[in-house]
Formats: sequence, C-alpha cells, structure tokens
Amino acid sequence: MTQDEWEKLLQPYVQTVDELKVKLRGMRQEFELQGVQTPVEFVTGRVKAIPAIEEKLVRRHISMDRIEQDMEDLAGVRIMTQFTEDIYRVVDMLRKRKDIVILEERDYVTNEKPSGYRSYHIVIEYPVQLITGEKKVLAEIQVRTMQMNVWATIEHAINYKYDGEYSEEMQEKLKDAAALSIKVDELFSELHNGLSENSTNNNV
Repeated sequence: MTQDEWEKLLQPYVQTVDELKVKLRGMRQEFELQGVQTPVEFVTGRVKAIPAIEEKLVRRHISMDRIEQDMEDLAGVRIMTQFTEDIYRVVDMLRKRKDIVILEERDYVTNEKPSGYRSYHIVIEYPVQLITGEKKVLAEIQVRTMQMNVWATIEHAINYKYDGEYSEEMQEKLKDAAALSIKVDELFSELHNGLSENSTNNNV
C-alpha cells in the first residue's frame, strides 16, 4: 500500500483516538469539579504505526482485506490510574457509557501474563462520524496503574532491543521487576486507604 492509501485507511482511527482522548479526559475533569478524587490520572492514545501494523499482519497471518475486523488495536487509548483498585472503578464507568460498545474484556491485572505484564484490556466498537456517514471501528482501551505502565514501557523497549529473544536470566529479572512493581502498587494502595480512613475518622 502507498502512504496515501495507508493514511486514508487510518484516518477514521486517528479521529477515534482524538475523540476518545477528549471524552475520557473529561471524566477526570468531572470528578475534579465535584471535588471528588478522580480514578483517572491521565489519558494517552495513539494509532498503530504503519511498520508495526505490517509486522503484525505477517506475524498474525492477517490479510489486508480483514485488517479492520481482525486487528483490534489499530486505535489504542490508555488510561492511567494511581491505584490498582481505581482500574476497576474506571472499567465500571466504561461499561456504563452509551457512546461505546464493549466487545471483549481481558483482565491481565488479576491474571497477569507469564512475563509479568499487567493491564486491563477492553476491546470496543466506536461509532465515528465521517463526512461519508457513520463508521464503526474497533479500538482497544488499556487501563493500568502508572507503576504497571513503567514496567510495560521498559519491557517493550527491552523487547525491541533484543527482538523478543530473552535469555532465561533476563526473563527471571523481568519477573522480579514485575513482582516489585506489584508490591509497590500494593504499598501505595495501603497508604492511600489508610490515609482515606484517617481523614474520614478525623471528620467525624
């Protein structure tokens, strides 16, 4: 495909990411206006890079005429939270939205991957409005703590550097780092919940 053809194919996904970022960031603003602690720390998004799409087409044996049906993460949005329990608050809010249809949920927070990767993945169908009419596109929303995001970002960089060929020692070190990441999240939650309880007691 030419660059122009790729841009034409991906334009609805660019619009989807832009719209979802605005809408999901709006959740944070609503909480702040109500004076309630927000579970949404920040929101990022991207459309998958063309080389990454081409690599995945080959790796997953996806044909070009099936790309929009079989590649769920052309459009991706990531919601970061401070605490693990906030992930499920955000997921519950997403389930109640009328502007998206949830097709699939994958809980890698409770059921982490063997590598140690943790995140909550939601595949959605989003109705984007184009000049040609409505187009329903698939997108993926990931919800994770900032600590989970640090691990995943560094693991991704290491994976890229070594082309996914990890030694046994490297795999063990990644798992050790994941275990430390989980512990940090647990400690932060304990601190937060303790402070919240103390604050409530002091106000009684």
